[in-house]
Amino acid sequence: MSTHSGTEVLRYTAFSADPEGGNPAGIVLDASGLGDAEMLAVAADLGYSESAFLTDPDGHGGHTVRYFSPKAEVPFCGHATVAAALALAERDGPGDLVFSTPAGPVLVTVVREDGELRATLTSVEPHTEDAAPEDLAEALAALDWPAADLDPALPPRIAYAGARHLVLAAATRERLADLAYDFARLEALMRRLDLTTVQLAWRESATVFHVRDPFPVGGVVEDPATGAAAAAFGAYARELGLVPDDAVLTLHQGADMGRPGTLTVELRPGDARVRVSGTGTRIG
Repeated sequence: MSTHSGTEVLRYTAFSADPEGGNPAGIVLDASGLGDAEMLAVAADLGYSESAFLTDPDGHGGHTVRYFSPKAEVPFCGHATVAAALALAERDGPGDLVFSTPAGPVLVTVVREDGELRATLTSVEPHTEDAAPEDLAEALAALDWPAADLDPALPPRIAYAGARHLVLAAATRERLADLAYDFARLEALMRRLDLTTVQLAWRESATVFHVRDPFPVGGVVEDPATGAAAAAFGAYARELGLVPDDAVLTLHQGADMGRPGTLTVELRPGDARVRVSGTGTRIG
């Protein structure tokens, strides 16, 4: 725990039980006294890809949540949602939570399995859209990826499940591992298209994927474990018929950064929403 101008800030990692893995987030469980500039200052001071700020406006346990990267507010963040839910569960015990986010209401359930807390978020209604050819060409140029390095079985799309992500699939694990992109060029494209991350994916097997998420709009080169992108990816994979509508997908992320994490994505028949779950732990 740390404090920032008297505000209590918890630090948790999400999607790993190891403090050195997964994606760290700052959590302020009572942000009622903070304005926008102060929340942004806390997020910038921490330097994590995102931090979550909770208020309980009616005093009845319903949480309003806002998410800030070091540079800006974002509409939804999966890893900070998981981290915040785990922090609340450690304080109040496991159970069901409703987070009112700028993207809409997000249900989160925390259970204890084998002595370990695990949180599952249920996304808002997702959708996908085609990426314009010129935007795709610009993204590939910024990434320095030849079009031939894409996997034709997983076509590019923009996917949304609370935030917008451009999904690009690499044909090989080597292509995914070799990430050195033009930060300013990709950031400019992402701002124009209102993208939160670019979800780079490689398919290992029918239900196992490896992913990476450049995040220049958040002020960081890469996000280590991206719950919002995982939810969007689940919607993308189902909509394109790449996986059944009753599937559990495993997304491995962060290994190339030395912060391995695992995101579990669940699709249920008759429910368009996507569930993303993972463990987490307090840092320090």
